[in-house]
Amino acid sequence: MLKIIKGMKKGSKPEVIEPPPGPNGPSDVTINHASRSAIPPAQLTSVKSQAIGRTASPQTCVIEVTPLLKDVPISERHVLFIKKVSMCAVLFDFFDTLKKVKEKEIKRQNLQELVELVQSGSSKMNEIMQQEMVSMISMNIFRALPPAAYENTGAIDGDPEEDEMYLEPSWPHLQLVYELLLRYVVSSDTDTKVAKRFIDHSFVLNLLDLFDSEDPREREYLKTILHRIYGKFMVHRPFIRKAINNIFYRFIFETERHPGLGELLEILGSIINGFAVPMKEEHKLFLVRALIPLHKAKFINYYHQQLSYCITQFVEKDYKLADTVIRGLLKYWPVTNCTKEILFLGELEEVLDATQPAEFQQCMVPLFQRVGRCINSPNFQVAERALFWWNNEHIVGLIAQNREVILPILFGPLEKNIRGHWNQAINGLTGNVRKMFIEMDADLFDECNNQFLEKEARVNQMLEQRELTWKKLEAIASGGDDMVMVN
Repeated sequence: MLKIIKGMKKGSKPEVIEPPPGPNGPSDVTINHASRSAIPPAQLTSVKSQAIGRTASPQTCVIEVTPLLKDVPISERHVLFIKKVSMCAVLFDFFDTLKKVKEKEIKRQNLQELVELVQSGSSKMNEIMQQEMVSMISMNIFRALPPAAYENTGAIDGDPEEDEMYLEPSWPHLQLVYELLLRYVVSSDTDTKVAKRFIDHSFVLNLLDLFDSEDPREREYLKTILHRIYGKFMVHRPFIRKAINNIFYRFIFETERHPGLGELLEILGSIINGFAVPMKEEHKLFLVRALIPLHKAKFINYYHQQLSYCITQFVEKDYKLADTVIRGLLKYWPVTNCTKEILFLGELEEVLDATQPAEFQQCMVPLFQRVGRCINSPNFQVAERALFWWNNEHIVGLIAQNREVILPILFGPLEKNIRGHWNQAINGLTGNVRKMFIEMDADLFDECNNQFLEKEARVNQMLEQRELTWKKLEAIASGGDDMVMVN
């Protein structure tokens, strides 16, 4: 008896589901119910394949209609609860919709009842019941995921948007299992000291593995549950961060494919938002080694919004990281992908919004050399996005403070656009930027203009000399004379 009610608070208001009285009650429960395994829960969920292999014993449980928990005496609820959990641990084939329809419906109703029980908080579960419920949840959700679409076709470099979306056929049951887990985690009746014995590192690691699911409904539940676990179980926080870090490493250096990257970054965005200042060195290393290299992936557009938020949060927390972030983005700048260039320009604008003058001065030369090339891009959307920076008052202020360095870098690209860009809208935007520089410092603009004209004259003179040399060579060749060295 003491073992069963261990960890319960004295005088708690919710009614407690107790085992039946008598010397044989506890032994019947712990030996005869089908969902119990001789293997500890920590090992039960060590890997997905092992979790699936251990579902054999619940399959022998008889699926039958049982009364509602609220309709039976308190003394009988413990056994009935365990029986319902045992039936919910049985897995069904959902690819055949006509197979075991009655049993599937009984399981669905039992899952729904368990969800309502945990959500209402009307009855408090003891430790054994919690252990059985978490084991049942593990049986249902920790499973081998089907191969991804690109793995079936071999189109590793193909666009993920073209892949056929996979929807889990067992979702009618799986959704209720996830809902049950979520309600259990967020419930005020769930004691973390007890729950952490079942929701351990192995359990969390298996949850993270499931982010590889291609069903967006499942990933949404996983995102919410993992975020709640991170918030409630402080002991798991360093482990969760490290495990997510490892997923990113594998994505960066091996696969460049992971459907749940956006959801993981959403969780991280909330975590980063709560980092204390001054920031720990491990968090800065995570930025440099994991988050910034995520920019190199080809299909970054599927998670860029969440990634950009995480990056900006770091700069807002510690403005001295602006130089590191900007140089990191320049390092992974796309060469032939205009869509990525537009995303990078937008992200850089957000980072510059949080950048202070001292950090801006450290990276402004390579930054505006890149911006100058974007301004001259034949893709009008890239050029337009770069020129839109001058609509941002903070960025214009930084440029104005450092115009002696920035204007000489940008004068040539601006002049080139005005003289010959094919898009009229780009010509107009370039003219507006040019006018802003004149208003900032007319003398500096004139000086840059003179330098540009002198440089252009030297280039023209060099071209004329080269043309003259070629004409001399042609004349010598047509005259049939011996080879003559031309200076």
